[in-house]
Amino acid sequence: MDDTTRKEIEAATFRRLLQHLDDNKDVQNIDLMNLASFCRNCLSKWYVAEAGSRGADIDYESAREIVYGMPYPDWKSKYQSEASAEQLQKFDSQSVD
Repeated sequence: MDDTTRKEIEAATFRRLLQHLDDNKDVQNIDLMNLASFCRNCLSKWYVAEAGSRGADIDYESAREIVYGMPYPDWKSKYQSEASAEQLQKFDSQSVD
């Protein structure tokens, strides 16, 4: 596979991941963190870091808008629910690397 095709596939896969997350707004970030140790905010931070490493300037809030498909405050008010005691306990018990 040539490099251009690989990059196109990776980009399409990322877009598909974002669409999957958008289609499953009921999956809370804390659920993602507890299950997979990453969430939508992590993707946003990685986006900023990768952009910066390539000389592209994007701030965290702009990256979150890309990942969330809308400004984060809007997403939070529409879709984010209070974390349950069980979710918080599981999150707090995980080790941080």
